[in-house]
Amino acid sequence: MKYVNISTSKRYNITTFFNNFALYFKGALEAYIQQALFILFQLCFIVQLYYLISNHSKLSGYKPRQELPQPTVPVSVIISARNEAKNLIVYLPYILQQNYPDYEVVVVNDRSTDDTADVLREIQQEFPHLKIVTVTESEKHRTGKKFALTMGIKAAKYEHFLFTDADCKPATLDWITRMAANFNASTYIVLGYSPYIKTRNFLNPFIRFETLKTAINYLSSALKGDPYMGIGRNLAYTRSLFFGAKGFASHMHVMSGDDDLFVNQNGTSVNTTIEIHPDTFTYSDAKSTLKSWFIQKKRHMGVGKLYKNSHRRMLSLDAVSGFLYYVLLIAFIILKFEPLLIAGVVLFRLILQFAIYRKIFKKLDCADLLWWLPFFDMIYYIYLNVFGLIGTFIKTTRWK
Repeated sequence: MKYVNISTSKRYNITTFFNNFALYFKGALEAYIQQALFILFQLCFIVQLYYLISNHSKLSGYKPRQELPQPTVPVSVIISARNEAKNLIVYLPYILQQNYPDYEVVVVNDRSTDDTADVLREIQQEFPHLKIVTVTESEKHRTGKKFALTMGIKAAKYEHFLFTDADCKPATLDWITRMAANFNASTYIVLGYSPYIKTRNFLNPFIRFETLKTAINYLSSALKGDPYMGIGRNLAYTRSLFFGAKGFASHMHVMSGDDDLFVNQNGTSVNTTIEIHPDTFTYSDAKSTLKSWFIQKKRHMGVGKLYKNSHRRMLSLDAVSGFLYYVLLIAFIILKFEPLLIAGVVLFRLILQFAIYRKIFKKLDCADLLWWLPFFDMIYYIYLNVFGLIGTFIKTTRWK
């Protein structure tokens, strides 16, 4: 008669049961996690579609006025320049020779240590409608560009202001004409567009793409009736609005924000419009090194935390949903999760992007970047989140 060890058999059965249960639980947990992540991926996909269809499609269908308008109001062009002697020699004449009957150009020499003062005096001899304002070094003037612009605004004699930078070149001599034509009894802010010049530098394509995407966002939002920012390289508003809002007083302690924070606090669906006729573009050179670009973007991102709560939520939702969309996409590719389904979702979004962005990229002089879209779009959302965190925790103490 064969003897069977009953206690050993029971232990074996219990161990087998728990091993099988653990394997089942692990498989079920992995399946649930994958399903949860796929639901999150779908939500991010839907959010991204919302921004494309609800916001960006408005800019795609927008047609700027083609006929050249007649000059209506006197204009003060205001430029803050710090150590910009070389750029002033090259670009300032394009602004001083605009086809506009009644305007002045106010250049603020903001504590320059180069030949800016001499260059401005020499140019003024040829162009008497150039007004020079000089800001000297002082402890109480360490608020950078905002103080310089305030001095320029106070020195300006007209009600309507048009702003650009010393390193910017208007696309045509009709820049002032088309920008100023947007002012009327209810419009006090005009948002322009300022692309970077195309070069062979390795950073240039992405910097231009990032600038383009930023423009698409703020121009689309303004068209939708919710303006949240503008770019100081091409921006116009009125004296009454500036002094009625007490200028930059509420954010004078922040080094940046002379453009976007001012628009964020004062722009409305009624008083703000956009101007994107190619004649009004103001071109400048992009940064050519990672270090200089990093400093510039760190300064710009630092003001986002001061936007209105609704705008912060809107921008954060776009940034986070875009970032998670690509992170989860990469994870699903690695895990080989429902490859046909994932490919269909990605292809649908990409086709929609091309359909909407094709016209926009052409309108904003960046048609060559359309084929970079699949790659740069992913890099863009990574960049947004990285610099968003940097801007939150690092304080910028200089504007140039």
